[in-house]
Amino acid sequence: MNKKALVAEFIGTFTLIFIGVGSIVADSLSGGKLGLTGIALAHGLAIGVMASATGAVSGGHLNPAVTISLWSVKKIDTINAIGYVIAQCLGAIFAAFLIKLAVPVDALTAVGMGTPSLGQGITAQMGLITEIILTFFLVFVVYGTAVDARAPKCGALFIGLTVTLDILMGGPISGAAMNPARYLGPALLGGGLQNAWIYFVGPIVGGVLAAQIYKTQLEK
Repeated sequence: MNKKALVAEFIGTFTLIFIGVGSIVADSLSGGKLGLTGIALAHGLAIGVMASATGAVSGGHLNPAVTISLWSVKKIDTINAIGYVIAQCLGAIFAAFLIKLAVPVDALTAVGMGTPSLGQGITAQMGLITEIILTFFLVFVVYGTAVDARAPKCGALFIGLTVTLDILMGGPISGAAMNPARYLGPALLGGGLQNAWIYFVGPIVGGVLAAQIYKTQLEK
């Protein structure tokens, strides 16, 4: 098992959750000045810079759905895939723990720890479909810009932009998690586990579909 890669995945995923939850709190504290666009950019920038910083070490997965998807097409072996998922989840949980020490507890409570959740009037089916499709986009871009040997060496930028565009559409619907770790950390540290299955099943199904389609239909 590649220990350096596990450290990279821990730090990268920690960054996503700390900045992602922090941006939602900042929006609340500022009276909504950040808005959906600001929150989407915060998540996208966090992924973009950390995917770039960790890409040479671990591939910059930062997401159990990405790791499982790439494992399904044999781009990562089983032992390392398990290690990646554990490191990602631990990074998410630690970030959620530390954000509670960095911002007012009342502010975190007001936004449900920044845990992805279904919007008003959104059913579980709607949320699941949204998470499947959004994660399909994300993993498709990951494969096409970072995994495919023909890809230009700027994948992290486009991966971050994909996270941004996904949140701009899906944020008010499902919370646009696209990442089981993004849900798990805040949920365990106070956000609650409502509709948890959506945020595991949706991203994994969408990601695996994207990886399988890219590998079988588009990769040489």
